[in-house]
Amino acid sequence: MLYPIFEYLDSVLDVPGTGVFRYISFRAGMAALLSLIITITFGKNIISWIRNKQIGETVRDLGLSGQVEKKGTPTMGGLMIMAGIIIPTLLFANVNNIYIILLLITTIWLGGIGFLDDYIKVFKKNKEGLAGRFKIVGQISIGIIVGATLYFHEDVVVREFTNPVSIEEGVVETPAFKDVKVAKTTIPFMKNNELNYENFLGFLGEDITPVLYILLVIFIITAVSNGANITDGIDGLAAGTSAIIGLTIAIFAYISGNAIFSQYLNVFFIPNSAELVIFCSAFVGACVGFLWYNAFPAQVFMGDTGSLMLGGVIAVLSLTLRKELLIPVLCGIFLVENLSVIMQVSYFKYTKRKYGEGRRIFLMAPLHHHYQKKNIHEAKIVTRFWIVGILLAIITLATLKLR
Repeated sequence: MLYPIFEYLDSVLDVPGTGVFRYISFRAGMAALLSLIITITFGKNIISWIRNKQIGETVRDLGLSGQVEKKGTPTMGGLMIMAGIIIPTLLFANVNNIYIILLLITTIWLGGIGFLDDYIKVFKKNKEGLAGRFKIVGQISIGIIVGATLYFHEDVVVREFTNPVSIEEGVVETPAFKDVKVAKTTIPFMKNNELNYENFLGFLGEDITPVLYILLVIFIITAVSNGANITDGIDGLAAGTSAIIGLTIAIFAYISGNAIFSQYLNVFFIPNSAELVIFCSAFVGACVGFLWYNAFPAQVFMGDTGSLMLGGVIAVLSLTLRKELLIPVLCGIFLVENLSVIMQVSYFKYTKRKYGEGRRIFLMAPLHHHYQKKNIHEAKIVTRFWIVGILLAIITLATLKLR
C-alpha cells in the first residue's frame, strides 16, 4: 500500500532521494525487518492472548521423550507467521502485481483451512480436527485458482530476448525482446533446461493441456502443503526448514526479475517477478521471528494454521518462478518426511495382509520421530535436518549456471 506513495513521490513530485523507496533491495529489507518486529515484538502478546484463551496443544501419548511436558503449550502460532507475511507484503510490495495477489490469496486461504483444523481440535476437543476430505477440497480449490491464473492470465509471461543482454564500457545495451505467453518450466540438472508443457502434452490435444497443467499444480500444492504439515512435529523443524527454502526462492526471484542476471545465469526472465523478493523476505522474516519462540523448548506451536500455509506458499512461489521441478531437491526434507509415512503405512498394510501381523520400516513415522525413538535429542535432530536443508538449497542453487 505504500508502493503507490513511493511511486508518486519519486515520479510525480520528484522528491530527491525518494527513488530509493522503489528499489527492490530496500523494500525487501524493510519487509524482512518489519516481519521480524511483528513476530518477535508482538509475539509475547500473541502468545499471552492464545494462552488466556486456553488454546493449548493436545498431545497424544506416543511414548516420545519430553512429549508430556509439551501438553498445554499454546498452539495456533501460525497466526503470528501469517501476520508477519501479510502486513509487510501489503505495505512494501506492489499489490497490483498478479504474483503478489496469488501469494496473498494462498496465504490466507491455506492459513484459514489450517485455522479451522486447529479450532476444531482445540475448542471442539476433537483430536481428528477438520475432516481430511474438507482439507483436500480446500487444497484442490486453491490449486485450481493458482493453476488457471498461471496458465491463462495475460500478465503471466516469459520475456525472450533476440540477442543476449550485454554491458560494454559501463553502458547496458537493451536488446529487442518479446513477452511470450507460454507454459514453460525449468528442468533441473540439464544443459538444455527448458520444458514446454504445451509441446510435451500437446499430442493429447490443445483442450486437455491446460487441464493437465492445473492438475499438476493441484498435486504440487497439496503435496508440499501436506509435507510441511507432517514435518511440523518437533520444535523449530518446520519453521527453520521453511526459512531456508524461502531464502533460496528469494534468490531465484531476484535473478528471474533481473534481465542481466537471468540471461547470464540461464534463468527465465519473468517480468514483474522481482516483486516476489519482497514477499519472500517477509516470509523468511516471519519464519525466523517465529523461531524466537518456537525453538526448543517451544513456547508456542504453529499448528496447522502455519504448517499448511507454509508448504502451500512455497509450492506457489516455485510455480510462479517456473522452478516446480526443483521442489523434490529444494524441499527434500518435506519429501522424505512424506515418503517415510507412505512407506511405513504401505509396508505395515502389506505385511499384515501377507503375514498376519504388521511390520514397520521405521521405529515411528514420520522420520523425525524415528530418530526420537532412537533417543536422539530433538534439538540435535532439528539442527541436523537444517544442515541437510542448507545442503539441498546449495545443490538447488548450483543449477543456476548449467547451460
